[in-house]
Amino acid sequence: MKFLDEYRDPVAATRLADEIHCITTRPWTIMEVCGGQTHAIMKNGIDKLLPATMTLLHGPGCPVCVTPIELIDKAIALARQPQVILCSFGDMLRVPGSSRDLLSVKAEGADVRTLYSPLDSLKIAEENPDREVVFFAIGFETTAPINAATVREAKRRGLPNFSVLVAQVLVPPAIAAILDAPDCRVQALLAPGHVCAVSGWIEYERLSATCHVPIVVTGFEPLDILEGIAMATRQLERGTTTVENQYRRAVKREGNLEAQRVMNAVFEVTDRSWRGFGVIKASGLVLRDTYSHYDAERKFTLPIPAATESTECISGLILQGRKKPPECPAFAVRCTPARPLGATMVSDEGACAAYYRYNRVPA
Repeated sequence: MKFLDEYRDPVAATRLADEIHCITTRPWTIMEVCGGQTHAIMKNGIDKLLPATMTLLHGPGCPVCVTPIELIDKAIALARQPQVILCSFGDMLRVPGSSRDLLSVKAEGADVRTLYSPLDSLKIAEENPDREVVFFAIGFETTAPINAATVREAKRRGLPNFSVLVAQVLVPPAIAAILDAPDCRVQALLAPGHVCAVSGWIEYERLSATCHVPIVVTGFEPLDILEGIAMATRQLERGTTTVENQYRRAVKREGNLEAQRVMNAVFEVTDRSWRGFGVIKASGLVLRDTYSHYDAERKFTLPIPAATESTECISGLILQGRKKPPECPAFAVRCTPARPLGATMVSDEGACAAYYRYNRVPA
């Protein structure tokens, strides 16, 4: 299949792995900042093809995983209101809040619906004019344009019973928070290709220059990731720090300008709380004043007690790249996909789920 099989060619993969071994003369630590890349690495055993001196760390590349627990608690509180239909992507339903998740609330009778597109929530609002429809708008720059377009379309249709619970976050500020940490081990980054397809990599040029790290915009197939690692390793060995684009078939330096236009017309930048990080300045999006009547947090009174995390779960440290899933005492013992303690074991892009699914369980 074009644009698929050729990026999974084992002969080409072996050639790239051999090249990485040849050019690597020192220990290096590289972080991938996308959950899709993490799963591809685990599924295809890419980390096992690399030199023993090379370490891959997994960053905050899962939007479900970084959604703060207090927002999940708010979504649960909304879902429990009898007049509300809460719409969400499926991954969010099993992410633990302080005491329960959306799936358990749904089982108790709340009207929680799983959607493939936020635009479907507008149809639900039109079909239920006597109910309030709330869409849980999560994601990085990748989902922000379609979520923005949904809000804009709600305004065009004049839907008074529609709103969004916004959990949109931006990747570069979180990367900066990791690189600025005093105990940071990251020496190079594989930037998330899907995010950069929307945002471009201009902001990553500033990060690379300020934090003195090579950054390679990388795709998601095995050869993409191996080539991204090879490009990052060449820079590390040469001592250069710049942004390179491995994912040339999908990403331009300026990104998708039309998608950015829609996103910026509806959202503006704000400080946001991230699970595992706390508040990161200018790291999220909020509805502009002209669309604020679609903000569920303004529309509804949501008295939420202080959020509490599981004392056993170390997902925050995993999201920061400071720990790997098998380093958690609860991993694959008290925390499994069937009974997750944290978001990183739930999501299809979570690092813990990747290690568990591909049997990276310590003996």
